[in-house]
Amino acid sequence: MAPETRRQITDLRALRALADPIRYRILGHLMAVGPQTASQCAAIVGATASNCSYHLRELERYGLVERVAAGDGDGRERPWRPTATGFSYGLPEEEQTDPVAARVARQLLHAGVDDEAGLAHAAIERHDAWPPAWQQAETMATYGLLIDPAELIALTTAIDALIRPYIGLTREDAPAEARPVHVGFSAFRNPEA
Repeated sequence: MAPETRRQITDLRALRALADPIRYRILGHLMAVGPQTASQCAAIVGATASNCSYHLRELERYGLVERVAAGDGDGRERPWRPTATGFSYGLPEEEQTDPVAARVARQLLHAGVDDEAGLAHAAIERHDAWPPAWQQAETMATYGLLIDPAELIALTTAIDALIRPYIGLTREDAPAEARPVHVGFSAFRNPEA
């Protein structure tokens, strides 16, 4: 199995760069399917290849992606890959009260929620086109839990441990029928309760 490399992003400039919805989607796509060219990313995010090249260079500037070493060929068609198998982010303690930093952190969270919703809507629209085994395997469930903060930490830690062996960028023992699958998980205090 390839080693898992998770990075904590705390640089406000890197967080601001990642909060751009196109960049967020590009990075998510690379983490889901592995190395891709700017043209391949463009087909997924609905942008031009030159626009994706710009966004990939911005992600590279902050160490979030890198070019895959390649021999011959057009530089525009060289693939890019993420520099880690997972990212988490948060501001250093001294910046947590800075209103600009807090706004950037919220933008990044909103980009993640919007991307998650977009993927879920696309999956719903494509559901009938998938083979029956994939149709039956899909799930979109929500739960209303009654739980305290310590229990929530224990629950999310346990779920993370269950998911981690299946990360696409590190899994080498996947069955032949394996395909990229998106698993999103949010857990937060219900703002309406």
